[in-house]
Amino acid sequence: MRSALDTRDSIEAQRARAPVALAILRVGLGSLFVWVFFENLGKGLYSPSGYSGLINYYIEKGHGPQLLKSIMALMASHATVAGPMQGFTEITFGVLLLIGLLTRPVALAAFLFLSTLWVAELGTAWIWELLMPMIVALALMIGAAGRKWGIDALLARRYPRSLLW
Repeated sequence: MRSALDTRDSIEAQRARAPVALAILRVGLGSLFVWVFFENLGKGLYSPSGYSGLINYYIEKGHGPQLLKSIMALMASHATVAGPMQGFTEITFGVLLLIGLLTRPVALAAFLFLSTLWVAELGTAWIWELLMPMIVALALMIGAAGRKWGIDALLARRYPRSLLW
């Protein structure tokens, strides 16, 4: 039979591992964003024609709501700015998550970004393709994943009351 001390030690060990698990998820999601950036760059999807072509495909084939399709049409008509802006967003999310800087706001922004993409892709892609990264982004925001193996850990020591890290 385990003593109360053994149980307490086990709980403490589990608590010590949780930030490590979140840091691994953070690095994984950051790597995904960096990978997607270079993959899309190689496919020309940040160019005006590549970006507008992809967005118009989602408008035609996707099952997203009409309001989102209207916003996407506006973005496609301004692909000269919107394409590079999406590329900048993806690489920025990736790098910031990899280094663990401003993890909470970046994870929230990534969750919202991925959620919009997920709705836009309804009917054109496997449902779990973006759903799992969305869930990971949400967990990173809730769990303050930058406080382990990230720059946020240094900032949290200096400014412990901030919700940013």
